[in-house]
Amino acid sequence: RMSAGRIMEGAGCVTWWGFGPARDVLGAANLSLVPFCGIWTLTVDLHCLFFHERASTGTVRAEGELNVLLVGSGDPRHILKTIAGLRDTDTLHVWVIENSMEVVARQLLLLWLSLTAPDSMSMHEKTEVFLEVFGNTEIRCQTEETVKHVAALLLLSVTNTIDTHTQSHPCLDTSLLKFKERDELIQIFAQWQQPPSATANMAKAWDARVRRHLGTRYDSRLGSYDWDLTMKLHQKGCGVIHKQQYAKWRERGLAFEMREGLYQIANQSLLSTRVFNHRGDRVGLRGYWGDIVSSPYLAFGIETENKELLKTQNNQHVKSAQEISVANVQMLFESLAIRGGHPHKHHLGGKGVDLATGVETEPFQKNQDTMDNQMTKEETQTIKQACGIHAEVKEQPETPYKAKDLELMNLNGVRVSFLSLDSLSKLPTKGQFSQRFNSLYCSASMVHHLDSSLKQVAAPGALLMIELTKYLLDLSKEQEAAFTARVGEIAKDLGFISARDSSDNSYAVFTLQDD
Repeated sequence: RMSAGRIMEGAGCVTWWGFGPARDVLGAANLSLVPFCGIWTLTVDLHCLFFHERASTGTVRAEGELNVLLVGSGDPRHILKTIAGLRDTDTLHVWVIENSMEVVARQLLLLWLSLTAPDSMSMHEKTEVFLEVFGNTEIRCQTEETVKHVAALLLLSVTNTIDTHTQSHPCLDTSLLKFKERDELIQIFAQWQQPPSATANMAKAWDARVRRHLGTRYDSRLGSYDWDLTMKLHQKGCGVIHKQQYAKWRERGLAFEMREGLYQIANQSLLSTRVFNHRGDRVGLRGYWGDIVSSPYLAFGIETENKELLKTQNNQHVKSAQEISVANVQMLFESLAIRGGHPHKHHLGGKGVDLATGVETEPFQKNQDTMDNQMTKEETQTIKQACGIHAEVKEQPETPYKAKDLELMNLNGVRVSFLSLDSLSKLPTKGQFSQRFNSLYCSASMVHHLDSSLKQVAAPGALLMIELTKYLLDLSKEQEAAFTARVGEIAKDLGFISARDSSDNSYAVFTLQDD
């Protein structure tokens, strides 16, 4: 039996990605409906919110002004999926709490890439860059240039919230973070923009984690990879994860290789500092401290609404988790583009074809609602000054590349706000959060932070969605079942009841019980 330390070693101590597929957290529950005048429908008045859905879908979801709280989600998969499920008349405010500023910084990076306008970066290129940054420990030089450029823009954005108390983008809000947390964000972005000369060797850091996790099994590690894939992931319904791709990720940390090129530059967004006790002293070691077993394919690559991608031949899936991830992320980005006033068009002879209507249009013009993020000399100087105030970031020659200016979309009625790391227990004491959240999500690693005060911030009929340990491969079936039972007890103590009896055991979903 594997020790608790080895279990933690496999999952890691930093949640760079979640251990379950993307979900629309507003439409996560299947609730029982009652017939009225021959039509199955349910209408509930909740602070000017209305629920309308026919029984054919089996799902009831909120409409109107919607608030969602995400605790420890680790990545923006649920945010993107929930935005894609919005109606035109809906407005959405997502509130995010993470357990480290490195994860907050990475969330901002991935959201910034997601919001990049199609005329700044093509949909296909954006999808590839997003997945490369999302799931690869090492990236191509072109992708590194993009990360550096976005890091500079994010640094400027966070600096503005401190100096001028203004937000650089209406969809992304960091103003509610503490000043010291924003200072830490600035330091992280500065380090991404100008990595220290003695940066961590990602290949060695990854291999050290694998050695520690497997122990005496390291020399036969290929067999261990194959066992985890065929006897665990495939048995859990992840047959689309192909053997070669999974083995390469387990060996090198490369999940998405969609283009020819050298993947050999450390992905700075996956590096963090872990503190160890060494001879009585606390020593910080920078390296890769995330998941090395379950894989980043879980977020976007194991489910799809396009059944063509799930076809099999000779009991083998034709399409891989990488291909499904590309299709799913591109579909989510197309939803963002439509809401941001940038409907995706295929070009024919200089004109576009609107995919929704099939009508030819004139060549695409920039939307007036988007933001021009071209940096002025003054803004560039602000970034350099911010970089200079941190001793860890050494002065380096200016990067030789010319990164294109990234124009961001403004998603009408959508906002993502980041809250302080310790804010969960304080929300009930603030009147603005009283009965505010229509849906609440909590990761498996953060569930122990939930307490009875959560009921005070949940709106009537609110959904509570908790990530389970189905894809934590080092857990036994007994440990997995015990965790699921414990989640049920916690939800019951909070005043929530099970919302469904579902075969989907990636998440447990509950609804707030009426008083």
